[in-house]
Amino acid sequence: MNANGNKTKITPAPKKFLFVSSESLSGDLAWQVKKEGHEVKIFIEKESERDVYDGFLEKISDWKSFADWADVIIFDDIGFGEIADSLRASGKAVVGGSKYTDRLEEDREFGQNEMKRMGMSVLPCWNFLDFDFAIAFIKENPGRYVFKPSGNTPSVEKGILFLGQEEDGKDLIEILEQNKKTWAKKIKKFQLQKMAVGVEVAVGTFFNGEDFVYPVNVNFEHKKLFPGDIGPYTGEMGTFMYWSPPNEIFRNTLLKIKEDLVKSGYVGYIDINCIANAKGIYPLEFTSRFGYPTISIQMEGVLNEWGELLYKLAKKEKIELKVKKNFQIGVVVVVPPFPYEDKNESAIYKDLSILFKKPNFEGVHLGDVKIINDIWVVAGDHGYVLVITGCGTTVEEARKQVYARVNNILLQSMYYRTDIGVKWLRDSDRLQMWGYLY
Repeated sequence: MNANGNKTKITPAPKKFLFVSSESLSGDLAWQVKKEGHEVKIFIEKESERDVYDGFLEKISDWKSFADWADVIIFDDIGFGEIADSLRASGKAVVGGSKYTDRLEEDREFGQNEMKRMGMSVLPCWNFLDFDFAIAFIKENPGRYVFKPSGNTPSVEKGILFLGQEEDGKDLIEILEQNKKTWAKKIKKFQLQKMAVGVEVAVGTFFNGEDFVYPVNVNFEHKKLFPGDIGPYTGEMGTFMYWSPPNEIFRNTLLKIKEDLVKSGYVGYIDINCIANAKGIYPLEFTSRFGYPTISIQMEGVLNEWGELLYKLAKKEKIELKVKKNFQIGVVVVVPPFPYEDKNESAIYKDLSILFKKPNFEGVHLGDVKIINDIWVVAGDHGYVLVITGCGTTVEEARKQVYARVNNILLQSMYYRTDIGVKWLRDSDRLQMWGYLY
């Protein structure tokens, strides 16, 4: 109590956070932690993206020399699991993957086998090292399949995904025949998975090394480039989400992996993407890391301070996650060459000014940007510029807010999807009819 008899709020002492990023992924989260008053440093491994976040964050060239400086080390992608395991074993507070969870995401065959071992209802799948063998398999076993590269595929090649439309598989055979020489140079291992039609939905939670942090995040990704799910697959063009008590989707998928997450020492956010229909819930793949733009959209809905949340996760402390009881939407704003890599094209847009009609930065989250002479400009070489978020008590309210914020941006040749959240009425009706949202 203070002299007036009121309770005194105890403000936690600022902490030191070290972000380790392979492809300039977590700068928006790092910037939020910095704005909360903590000390933040970030390391970016990819040389062509090392100008990203200039003016926003302090960058370092050797993260290992700052490992002892940090109170919390955050790895923002798969591929760091073995290092994270070693640091945790030495007593460091780490948010990020483990060797086990890296493999869950990188190796589709291993991930599917683990799902099956844990009692999840998985779709039949077959793994290949040779395209001719895959073509022969489809001819012998006609049907609709999904073609998915496996392993730690570079981001530019993650879009090499094909969903068969013809019941005899002839469209996929044609695609594989025409592209096998080119793809064989890039894709050493791939998977054919039996096609299932339904609602694509994901559930995710934070995990503190010992237990899930509730509530659960229910999200619907929009992976294709253009509205109406047209065009090439991208990492992600936008997501619609809300927070929920543990539901049937969570109980039938992610909850079943709890014991293995504890054994592996995993700390961070984990998500599982599924196809749900009247016959069941079929998990497709794990994302054992922060999602992008998922983490930025979660900032729209989570009321906790992110520095405190990350610190408690790393320290395996219990967390009361406070969230808004509404819908949140995120829209990714990009410029060429996204979703491809083209140095000549990216050079045209590099350092291009990002202007705002009104000085309102609510719901504006960092992609590949930096500051030059107090002006936000495009950085890096991906063209993944901003994530804009909004929320509302109805989906239409959330859509209205997020697109009003997008329309406040002036950026030459920018493009984005205009239909994020549109399918909710149809999808929610089906998921509730099947009893999966309870």
